[in-house]
Amino acid sequence: MDKMLTLYSTEGCHLCEMALELIDQLNLLRATDVVDIAFNDELFQRYGVTIPVIAFQDTELNWPFDLKQLQQWLDKHGITYNS
Repeated sequence: MDKMLTLYSTEGCHLCEMALELIDQLNLLRATDVVDIAFNDELFQRYGVTIPVIAFQDTELNWPFDLKQLQQWLDKHGITYNS
């Protein structure tokens, strides 16, 4: 399976861990590329105060979001998941 989603996060980010847990609940871990923004100046400037952020193509879902909001966002973009 190709990586469809990108999770922008960084090590030690509790909220990022929570977002990853929601992704896991929908069985999308294998479809998610986790990108640590700490090692990229451009990404750090863009997402430094807004992580976690889930991206798909040209759209993003910014924190805070819960499982239902994540499911609605995925549905809106035609991303299938197993809850």
